[in-house]
Formats: sequence, C-alpha cells, structure tokens
Amino acid sequence: MDGLPTPRRYRAILAIAFGTALAVIDGSVVTVALPTLARDLRVDPSAAVMVVTVYQLVLVMTLLPFSALGSRIGLRRLYQSGQLLFLLSTILCFFARSLPFMLAVRAMQGLGAAAALSVSSALIRAIYPARQLGRGLGINNVVVTSAATIAPTLGGLVLSVATWPWIFAAASPLALLSLLLGRRVLPEPRPHPQPFDVLGALLCALTFGLIIAGLESAVHGNSPAIAAGVVVSGVVVAFVFVRRELDSNMPILPLDLLAKPAVALSTVGGLAAFLASMTLIVSLPFRLQQQFGFSPGEVGAVITPWPLGTMIIAPLAGILSDRYPAGLLGGIGMGIATAALLLLAFLPAHVSQLELAWRMMLCGCGFGLFLSPNARLIVHSAPHDRAASAGGLISTTRLTGQTLGATLLAALLSFGVGSNRVPALVAAGLALFAGICSVARLSSALKPAAAAQVHKA
Repeated sequence: MDGLPTPRRYRAILAIAFGTALAVIDGSVVTVALPTLARDLRVDPSAAVMVVTVYQLVLVMTLLPFSALGSRIGLRRLYQSGQLLFLLSTILCFFARSLPFMLAVRAMQGLGAAAALSVSSALIRAIYPARQLGRGLGINNVVVTSAATIAPTLGGLVLSVATWPWIFAAASPLALLSLLLGRRVLPEPRPHPQPFDVLGALLCALTFGLIIAGLESAVHGNSPAIAAGVVVSGVVVAFVFVRRELDSNMPILPLDLLAKPAVALSTVGGLAAFLASMTLIVSLPFRLQQQFGFSPGEVGAVITPWPLGTMIIAPLAGILSDRYPAGLLGGIGMGIATAALLLLAFLPAHVSQLELAWRMMLCGCGFGLFLSPNARLIVHSAPHDRAASAGGLISTTRLTGQTLGATLLAALLSFGVGSNRVPALVAAGLALFAGICSVARLSSALKPAAAAQVHKA
C-alpha cells in the first residue's frame, strides 16, 4: 500500500513524533545540569562535558550500522528496541555515583537513541503516501526543532524542583507513549534475509569515532602528535572500510545511494548547512556577551527566533517539496540564509535585541526551506529496501555536521577569532556552498529525464 490508511496513519505519526522528541530532548537537556552534575560527582566542569560528548559520539558512530541492521531485522523491531534500551538506561542514571559509570549509562542511552533515529525516516516513508512524503519529513523537522528548543527550559524546570537524575527521566513518558502507540500501528516492512555485516559495522564506528575524537582532541589543546595519530588512524580505517563496502550488495555506508549525483550533492550540501548553523549558534553567546554586553538571558532570547523560523517554514517547505524541485527550494533557502548570516556578521556598533531577532528569524526560515526538501530528495531517491540506509545517512550527516561545527568554532576560538564576526562569515560561506550544491541538483535531475525522452523517441 502507498502509506498507511487513516486513522492508523495518525497514530503512527504520533508514535514517531514522541520517539524523535525523546532522543533530541535527552541529547541536549543535560547541558543545563552540567555544573550540578560536576559538583555531585566531584569532577572538574571540563570533565563533566564528556557526558554530552559521549552521547553525541555514540550516535554518530552507530547510526549507519543500526540503519543497516534495521533493514535486516525489521524497522519497527529496531525502533522500539532502541526505545526500550533508552528507558532501561535512564533508570541506571539514579544509581550513578561516579563519572565513569555515568558515561557508560550515557553511551547506552546513545545506543538506544541511535537505534530509533536510524530508522525513523524510513518509517516516515512507509507511513505517508509518496505524494505527502515531503510533508511528513517537514513535520518531523518541526518535532526535532521544537524538542531542541524546549530541552534547556525543561532541564531548568526539573532542576528547580528535583535532583539532576530526574532530568533524564523527564522525557521518559514520551518513550512509553511511543512504545504503546507504535506496538500495533507502526508499519513493519519485510526484513532482508542477508546476514548483518558485523565487521563492516565495527569499521564504520571506528571511522567516525577516531576522526571526530582526534579533531576534538586537537582543538582542545591536547598533544598535537597524539591527535594527529588518532585522525590518521581513522583515515586508514576509513580507506579499508570504503574499499570493503564497494563489494557489498547492501553496504552499511550507502555508497550505492551516494553514487547518484543528486543524493551526493544533497548529502554534501546538508553537511555544509549543519556546519554553518552550528558554527554560528555556538559562537553567538561569546560574541554577544563579550562584544555587545548582552546578558545570558538576553542571548537566549535572541537565539530563540532561529528555531521558531525553522518551525514555521519546515512544514510549508515539506509541502512545497512534494510539488517543486528540492534544488530550487534549497537554493532559495540557502540564498536567504547566506544573506541573513552576512547581516549578522556586519552588525551595527549598537545593536538591539529586535535587530538581532529578525536576522535570526531570517536564518531559521532559510535553513528550514532547505532542510525538509533536502531530506525528502534523499529518502525518495532510495529503493524501498534501502530506505533505512537513506534515513541513517540523513541523521549521520546532521550529527556529523553539528559535531564538526562545534569543533570548528573551538578551533576559531583557539586562534582568537571565535568571538567576532569571523564565525558568521565562515557560516555564510558554508551556506553559500550548500546553496550551490542545491542548485546543481537541478541539472543532475534533468539528465535522467532527458535520457528518458531520447530513449522514448
């Protein structure tokens, strides 16, 4: 069938929305509790940051292997198994009395979140009719953005009335609701009989883990020789991994999908877009407080219009992507974002909150117009038995871009240019590159159509 029938479809949409919100909220809600957590566990604040880092790193390392596993054992089974693991590991947070134990629990939570997020886009494709796929992915983007927006506020509210382990449990009702709803309504595409490539999954995890860990180590002032050695090791593993994947019929790294020019351009453009957004957003608190004298509360207020703009535009962009080429919509979106980022780079000497807010809103609208059509093109370009790999590719691209964006900002700060207009200019350049990738898809999309016309003639 082309999508699920109603009203089952609506219940399945809610199940996916609750599960996605759970993973996003729990990934960022802990940030507000880091000082409290560091004090209670008797560690330095810099060490406590590892509670956030290990969660993100596990996600990046395991999303693609889990997406391949989902194609083999069934999407719904993996999605709900991930949520169950997440719930069980949340209970363990209440027994954390040391940082190593807490890091192990966070790694378990990262595994659970990766299992769910790796197949969420494939499930969305199975839930919605093909003509409404863009709308479904747009709604999912709204869920992601909304969850990321409310996470810090939710964390602050929980800490005001309870101890820090409860911030991890705050989103647990979402997992329970998703499990109960999804048990009967989520689609279950037929599992693929091919055995799971355990060695390929290990090589994939090592590739992302070593390269990202090495880059993070370098920008945080650790031994340059050791950091370079870790990165080089990751590159060597990546070479072996890619060579091995070329001979696979169902590769963990979706080289078969990336061989399509439109998918490759969408992936590269998406990576640049997430790099740009993370570089700018992480740099703003430093610039606004040091250069313009804003308070932390004022900084939070002027950053909020960005996700609000994305929330407003993403559903509309999803609907439009069902009718108009993603290359056109993405090019317009990144053009708007580039202009807004340049306006943020060249702020007046005395800037008001309102002047910042509309610039941030414009950025959010531009990125929202790019991301939903970009995701739709990748998912729609994949055969049904490769939909999970396409979804894993989207999530991996997002998380890798965000992680590398934070690393890039750390590098700019170490060079003394991270708290002025340089990050905004770098972000504008990355957004422009993403726009060029998007527009380039128009010509690559025309070639198959032209070839079909010639064959027909």
